[in-house]
Amino acid sequence: MSTLRRLDIHLARNGAFDTVISAIKAAKPVDYVVYQTEQKDRCFISVFLREGLVQSLMDNLQAALEDSAEWRITVCAVDATVPRLEEKSKDNEKRREQSTREELYAQVVSGAKLDRDYIVLVILSTIVAAIGLNSDGVAAVIGAMVIAPLLGPILAFNMGAALGDVRLIRQGAVTLLGGIGIVLLVSLLLALIMPLDLQSRELMSRAEVRLDGLALAMAAGAAAALSLTRGSSATLVGVMVAAALLPPGAAIGLFAGSGEWAFALRAALLLSLNVASLIFSALIVFRLRNIRPRGWIEQQHAERAVWLNAGLSAVFLALAVVLILLLDLGKKISIG
Repeated sequence: MSTLRRLDIHLARNGAFDTVISAIKAAKPVDYVVYQTEQKDRCFISVFLREGLVQSLMDNLQAALEDSAEWRITVCAVDATVPRLEEKSKDNEKRREQSTREELYAQVVSGAKLDRDYIVLVILSTIVAAIGLNSDGVAAVIGAMVIAPLLGPILAFNMGAALGDVRLIRQGAVTLLGGIGIVLLVSLLLALIMPLDLQSRELMSRAEVRLDGLALAMAAGAAAALSLTRGSSATLVGVMVAAALLPPGAAIGLFAGSGEWAFALRAALLLSLNVASLIFSALIVFRLRNIRPRGWIEQQHAERAVWLNAGLSAVFLALAVVLILLLDLGKKISIG
């Protein structure tokens, strides 16, 4: 698999052209080609460079072209080249290979839409999860987590916070809350038509709040953010995220629909803690992977959004850990 990216730049051949060429040369690309279009006042440039260098060149090109009109940069993956490229130099090996900010943004936005497909998948996964929880069917619960589309809105919310993009934060939050609302409604309706089995281990485990559950949710959030930035497949990570959200949400509806309010509150606490854990860990990974806006002013807004969301999540998690430890201590004292 090639580690190249191709940047196609469409621009007017004006004063910004020389600045663009200088930025390209400074990036030390593998190669670049300038094409003259049918319109003599416009040109097309193809730049081939290694993955670790793409983001800095994208930022420099946008800075050079922001005052120009009618320009566009397209990023394309290069699957293979013949003959093969030489191995990376030691300097380039130190650069982290990850998708550009613009590629990540496009991917996240497409996965956070509250559309018909999202709603149908949430309904279907909730039905399977609720039946699996009530019948103590591990396979059914796992299958429900595979089809649950809850990874997209979590990543959208965190990406919006990392970039200071209020619109993306709102989209992620609305889609996530909408999905959780559908889970609660569907599971509540199912509880009205099937008897609740309080002997089900799968169901009752969602009414327990433990530290290992928080660790699972934090690992899932970190893995989701890391897989996104590296351009890796997020299928298995999506299952981990769904494991932290779908079963507790379905358990809330099942307990509430059967009048088991104490268990429903415990499941609600577990769900809220898992959401906070996912957000907190994903924000940390985005921060470590240097996902931030290009402009200085936008970076300041993003800083405030990141610290606000991370701070609220951290405080909530700290209180939850204290509560869990106190509950465990109370159980030990009562047993003793």
